[in-house]
Amino acid sequence: MRVPLPQFATDNRPPEHIAEVIETTTTEFLAQCLDPEELNFPLMPPFGSWVKAWDEESGNKIFGIVTYATTSPIDSVHRARALGLSLEELRSEQPQIFAMLKTEFRAALVGFETPSGGNNGPSSAQGAMFQYLPPRPPQIHQGVYQCDRPEIIAFTENLDFLRTLLQVKNVPVEALVAACLRQIYQLRQCDRPWLVKAGRALSQLLKDDYDNLRYILSQIHP
Repeated sequence: MRVPLPQFATDNRPPEHIAEVIETTTTEFLAQCLDPEELNFPLMPPFGSWVKAWDEESGNKIFGIVTYATTSPIDSVHRARALGLSLEELRSEQPQIFAMLKTEFRAALVGFETPSGGNNGPSSAQGAMFQYLPPRPPQIHQGVYQCDRPEIIAFTENLDFLRTLLQVKNVPVEALVAACLRQIYQLRQCDRPWLVKAGRALSQLLKDDYDNLRYILSQIHP
């Protein structure tokens, strides 16, 4: 049974700090969302959205894409049951409910950014980005943050990360790629040349799978 994360003072916690790593592997990490200041459920990051964490040993900033999210009881033995109450009624009549549930999500690692003097790629310049698996994933109990718009735009100038996304296991991968591209397209203020570039990259990766290519592209609305 997992116990709830210890909740410390949130006054100085930036709003983009949403979770903490509780399991980590070479290709992905599992994070538990932090409780909000108000009586509410933790913020669940959208499917296909971008998050980041750090490997303190190397200083690498590690980028991930949310592949799965769930809210469930902290007590793994007993399932939640329907109460027939609105959120407002829950807050006034059953406030303990919010402390009895946890929200978790998985993020697939798609690349990393080295600090100044890094040695994980052909260039060690500050802010150098690489679209392959980092040497190490973020460690347990590292903070997880939502990526900001400039970071996502800079990282997605290159589209090699699409190959990694297409290889993610145990998720509806076509829907994942489409959700990710939709978010980037909106953040880029409907940059049609970029979308065309992304479509061409996908067509190369899926040149032997026209049905899935068409399915992905049908979910991206220019």
